[in-house]
Amino acid sequence: MSLGKNIQYLRKQKKITQEQLAEMMSVSRQTISRWEAGEIIPELNKLVVLSDVFSCKLDALVKEDMDACDGVYSEIKVKKVKAFKMARYVMLTPNPEDDVNFYMENWARRSGLLDFQPDAVRIGWDFPFAISEMQNRFGLRGYVAAYILPEGFETSCPGVEFADQKEADYAVITIHDPFVAASGRIPNAYKKIMEFLQANGFCEEPKKGILSCFEHVYEKEGVTCMDVYIHVDSVSRADSFTNFS
Repeated sequence: MSLGKNIQYLRKQKKITQEQLAEMMSVSRQTISRWEAGEIIPELNKLVVLSDVFSCKLDALVKEDMDACDGVYSEIKVKKVKAFKMARYVMLTPNPEDDVNFYMENWARRSGLLDFQPDAVRIGWDFPFAISEMQNRFGLRGYVAAYILPEGFETSCPGVEFADQKEADYAVITIHDPFVAASGRIPNAYKKIMEFLQANGFCEEPKKGILSCFEHVYEKEGVTCMDVYIHVDSVSRADSFTNFS
């Protein structure tokens, strides 16, 4: 795929018009159209701004086929996730994912969790209760990060909320290199799961004590992966069984 097609793909994933992108880039709408058609190539400084706007790596924007699904997404499966205990914390900041993950990593070291289990699993999910004024006026978003607490681990280290998660069924998809084009690949994964649920007669089923959705980022064979989990109604048979502890 050409650079122009990548620009068009990411613009549509971000749900912005050519006119809106032109305003962000301080160019005309016709220039955006010519970029997307491959008639002209943006200058280097414009490419850097584009990579920031689309939250993707510059090298990926220029070289990769960002609309290709082969190798990016796994097959969607329904998994039964065993009950677990977690320590969690929420932050509302302009960059909450990085901020709260940094906070939780420090907590995990102070509490002794990473000494007890160096590969302790950390998950996260969007915090949906930030009011519109926070978002629109101050650019604040909310994100929750949590560590799954392994069996036998005890701590009185303050600074987090402890909670229990009940056993539940989840539809799960894996994204390979999700942050290469985060604004496209991650929302598209959620879209794929929702299409899967609709096509297979599943539905979301919010329940007390069960997370509606969460994400798990990890490294596998040198590749960054993200598993996206969305809770579904109970099924008679799950494809696999996941135990975080």
